[in-house]
Amino acid sequence: MKALHDAPELADYHDEPRQMPSGAPGKNGYLRLGFERRGTRTALIDLRRRAPLLVQQALYYDEEMPELPCVMIISTAGGILQGDRNTIEIALAADCRAHVTTQSATKVQEMDANYASQVQEIVLGERAYLEYLPDPVIPYRNTRFITQTRVVQALSATLLYAEVLMPGRTYYGAGERFAYAVLSSTIRAERPDGGMLCIEKFVIEPQRRDVRERAIMGDYDVYANVLLLTPPQHSARIFAEVVAEIDSKAGWAAGASRLPRHAGLIYKVIGRDRETVQAKVRSFWALVRQEVTGAAVPQPFLWR
Repeated sequence: MKALHDAPELADYHDEPRQMPSGAPGKNGYLRLGFERRGTRTALIDLRRRAPLLVQQALYYDEEMPELPCVMIISTAGGILQGDRNTIEIALAADCRAHVTTQSATKVQEMDANYASQVQEIVLGERAYLEYLPDPVIPYRNTRFITQTRVVQALSATLLYAEVLMPGRTYYGAGERFAYAVLSSTIRAERPDGGMLCIEKFVIEPQRRDVRERAIMGDYDVYANVLLLTPPQHSARIFAEVVAEIDSKAGWAAGASRLPRHAGLIYKVIGRDRETVQAKVRSFWALVRQEVTGAAVPQPFLWR
């Protein structure tokens, strides 16, 4: 993958902050989560962390899948700041299952210099199953944030990966919708032998182009991008259950497409509010989990 600093959308944002320089200690978070099978459970056996990224331990609170470790990623910095360079690695050995999320929404703080980046690498062994479902990303005014995710996945493994993007601080003052400078996201998936499965990149630059155009967001505010990498027999049955729909009254639209090389599905949702979009993502998650594992999703926490 091309180095992050070479991304053309970052050409105007290489000035250094007047505070700590980019990538300095405290601004180069690192997290590694390594899972292995232990009897009937999957265990988090390799945990490495460097501030501001933090994980304390795996919890087994999912009553529908009591063998499933649930891991929450925490930021001790209260969000992502200008000059941050974070790296997250997640690896599941054969026959492992895990659920990874964040403690709360990822707040990308207001910037006046440089940019912030996050690099992720996900490696899944044979028959591994990972739900990577972070809470939404909230880009503040003038933020510049780029993320690149590389997935290396065995043929029999399944990954459900979701990004939910807010338009900004919707209740800040009179509202702060689409006031950020750049949000760039790339995800690339391949087999262990290097065979390419798919690659997707989107770059949103509201200060250069009106995202309210009908062909982009129109009247909607919240965007969800969900990637399902799974064997063809699973994706075919899930795709048959997903109907492309627009509900103007409720304020959302959603639909799925097949990925190339029988890699799986991509599911996209746009909506007027976070709750509606996350509910649609949750419904898709429920379909995936039932099909792949035979289990239901847990009841949602009232406080999340």
